[in-house]
Amino acid sequence: MTPDQLAATSGNSAWMLMSAALVLLMTPALALFYGGMSRQKSAINMMMMSFGSLGVVGVVYVLWGWSMSYGTESWLGLFSNPFEMFGLEGAITDVNGLYVEGTAGYANVIDVCFQLTFAAIAVAIISGSLANRVKFATWLVFTAVWVTLSYFPMAHMVWGGGLLGDGENSLAARMFGTVQEAGETVAAIAPIDFAGGTVVHINAGIAGLVLALIIGHSRTFLSEESKPHNVPLVMLGAALLWFGWFGFNGGSAFAADGLAGLAWINTTSAACAALLGWLLVEKVRDKRTTSLGAASGVVAGLVTITPAAGSLTPLTSLIAGFIGGILAAFGVGLKYRFRFDDSLDVVGLHLVAGLWGTIACGLLANDVGLFTGGGAEGFKLLAVQLVIAAVAALWCAVVTVIVGLILKFTMGWRIAGDAEDSGIDSSLHRESAYHYEMD
Repeated sequence: MTPDQLAATSGNSAWMLMSAALVLLMTPALALFYGGMSRQKSAINMMMMSFGSLGVVGVVYVLWGWSMSYGTESWLGLFSNPFEMFGLEGAITDVNGLYVEGTAGYANVIDVCFQLTFAAIAVAIISGSLANRVKFATWLVFTAVWVTLSYFPMAHMVWGGGLLGDGENSLAARMFGTVQEAGETVAAIAPIDFAGGTVVHINAGIAGLVLALIIGHSRTFLSEESKPHNVPLVMLGAALLWFGWFGFNGGSAFAADGLAGLAWINTTSAACAALLGWLLVEKVRDKRTTSLGAASGVVAGLVTITPAAGSLTPLTSLIAGFIGGILAAFGVGLKYRFRFDDSLDVVGLHLVAGLWGTIACGLLANDVGLFTGGGAEGFKLLAVQLVIAAVAALWCAVVTVIVGLILKFTMGWRIAGDAEDSGIDSSLHRESAYHYEMD
């Protein structure tokens, strides 16, 4: 390598390691966000679900997660052989003891670090639909099985050269044919998922909805008003999620370059616009604006821009984010209309905003979207985006139904009714989030 190439590789490596650390921070940040939104007597359990999923995924990803997601022995474009690089064998160093070079030019192990953190936050998101009422042990088992059967295959399908990517055997290629690009055969109309609209948010949102239906509502659902017990904690969690999201989206450029800068400004633009969109809905509908709405609007905007951060302009990011905030604000009300206990709004914040963000790519992607100069090709891109969103939702729904029902009839999901009434923190963990002492 030339000195300039070495310097660029070193800089990119530093950026990606920092991005991986930022995304890792998002799971504890989500614990704060969810913990503050939950009841006081279930705050510890809610935070433990995020930390527990991080622990399980960290182990499973090293053992077979990377291999299933990014291995070379693909099975029908759905997932790769979990034993090809079991325990990261061959993914870090070669037979000569030298670090394996990744596709972006720096050491492959850095990409392993980065992708592990995505898997962890995806599972943790699901826990928000299950607050106050499920066994912690069942949740940990679900984490290991679901990430294996739903997340790793989805990562392979979208990012690992599989069915939902841009390869010559992908769905997009079968829909609209292929072209030659840089000596490779790729889909003529490539799907867009920059940082995880399908892989993370639609995936987790569908899982949250399915589990809420399988497990059933809490004993106080619709009979007692549900309020966050600690709004400052919610806002702190949202702030840290926003901070970590710069690694989530900016890191998905896989280099410290202009694309990372574009993802940064688009992420900020969408989050700010979504915050305002959510508050507008509150003002018109409820005649008031809330701090919980502001925090939720930020998250809705971040979710919206995730698949599109590298494909939109700052202006179209404002549009996408504003609409995403409005849609998510209405989306959280679906649980009341259809009577499913999505405790902490996973469906509204992640499924609705994730679907919109994926579709928005087909409408607003720079120069190729339906409304941004794409013309007939824009219609094709929109069709591709709709198809990959539908396939991702279907895959996750089927997997989650099977896993959720098996666990329901084996380990069981629900804690005892009296334990739920007294509080899951004290009954399950023998802890309390707050201790009050009287003199």
